[in-house]
Amino acid sequence: MTLSVLMPVFALMTSLLASVVLFALPEKGHRLRTIINLAAAILKIALVGVMIWGVAQGREYEAAFTMVPGVEFVLRADALSMLFAGLSALLWLLTTIYAVGYLEDSPNRSRFFGFFSLCVASTMGIALAGNLFTFFLFFEMLTLSTYPLVVHRGTTKALRAGRNYIIYTLTGGAVLLFAIAWLHGLVGDLRFQEGGYFSEVDPSMQGPLTIIFVLMIVGLGVKAALVPFHGWLPQAMVAPAPVSALLHAVAVVKAGAFGIIRVVFEIYGLEAAKDMGLLAGLSVVAAFTIIYGSTRALYQVDLKRRLAFSTVSQVSYIVLGLCLFGPVGVAGGLVHLVHQGIMKITLFFCAGNYAETLGVHRIDELDGAGKRMPGTSVAFTLGAFGMIGAPPLAGFITKWTMGSGALAVGMDWVVAVLVISSLLNAAYFLPILHRLWFAEQCEPWPHERRWGRLETSAWLLWPPLITAALMLVAGLIANLPFSPLSWAELIVAREVAL
Repeated sequence: MTLSVLMPVFALMTSLLASVVLFALPEKGHRLRTIINLAAAILKIALVGVMIWGVAQGREYEAAFTMVPGVEFVLRADALSMLFAGLSALLWLLTTIYAVGYLEDSPNRSRFFGFFSLCVASTMGIALAGNLFTFFLFFEMLTLSTYPLVVHRGTTKALRAGRNYIIYTLTGGAVLLFAIAWLHGLVGDLRFQEGGYFSEVDPSMQGPLTIIFVLMIVGLGVKAALVPFHGWLPQAMVAPAPVSALLHAVAVVKAGAFGIIRVVFEIYGLEAAKDMGLLAGLSVVAAFTIIYGSTRALYQVDLKRRLAFSTVSQVSYIVLGLCLFGPVGVAGGLVHLVHQGIMKITLFFCAGNYAETLGVHRIDELDGAGKRMPGTSVAFTLGAFGMIGAPPLAGFITKWTMGSGALAVGMDWVVAVLVISSLLNAAYFLPILHRLWFAEQCEPWPHERRWGRLETSAWLLWPPLITAALMLVAGLIANLPFSPLSWAELIVAREVAL
């Protein structure tokens, strides 16, 4: 086998093999478990980094074999897959560091990290999937591997949230499978390809293809938390903070959004989807989800639930970007896949720090926390301003690029959606920042812990500081080669016929 065949397989197997070893480790094997976790995460970053460099130079990486006649299992690295795989690999390392500190004294750590690695293997498989069949296998594997993480604490509330999660996601998976099978019956096994397959559609096929598209968006939209399929996400916030970070920033919701990108770009084709009238309805759903999620976030007093409804809103920026038709707007939607991941994981890391260090879960308990935990609070502040869209942070780059793209194609209403969303973002984030930095502490913290001279454990402090720095760097270097925005523009140039 050549290196071009093995690289996607190796990138997938790093976390898959790590999960097998982690399941077998005894609970007391804390040091060995940490070494395996970190070594696998670092190796994955190295492998993905090599493939990103190769793809930028025009190299191809693909492994494929026939499962049954007419159906292939395909792993392939292309510009679009590397956008998601790069995000997954980087944030897995940081989330692993965070999880090691967060679960230091918790039971069932081998089980947790085993499923944690299996979850990341599923996400990497989704990123590298070369056709709908392979994508679906890992899409469902992700559902099954994240369920034990959601219910990890085993409380009644956690089990109820897990049951709700599994009902939503398995139902969405069943709808997606039906749509894939129907499409396979019509046109056979379709690999993801530049420009899609339906630039010239037989009029007799347009009806079935429209229904199949809607079914696929419904199936994928459950994980992407599109309204009205978002109900599982706020309830899943009973999970430990590393799981919440994983769900929101790199795994489940991003898998749904990434699947929608693949279907629109590389199965139907952007131009064909536009000509068939499929994107108009999708843009309305995305815009409504953006406003709805932000509005619901306003009324949440639990910090993680407020962040959850913020995710419902923010992930739909990606979907809305696909519907802007022009290269600038599309690039804005694509780059938000990375930008939202970095910003949201920062916010969830910080929420976990407040909970673990001060016992704080509610927003009205945060008064004065900025003085007690300045590093965490600076990171949270940058994440909040990034979500609002303040320059020069990553969120500003997303909103500016999408707004410019919308104006370029005459979709002025999208700018209004972006402005309203930004105002709502400010309305639910600025009161939190006021409590952190300007309100005086009146009551003792619910459950305060001390870690020597540091405000919290170093394992918990460094990941949000690093991701906060990354969101600043992503904004400052947006016009330089290998920035997330430049990579998104490369995807538009290579894979989208505009």
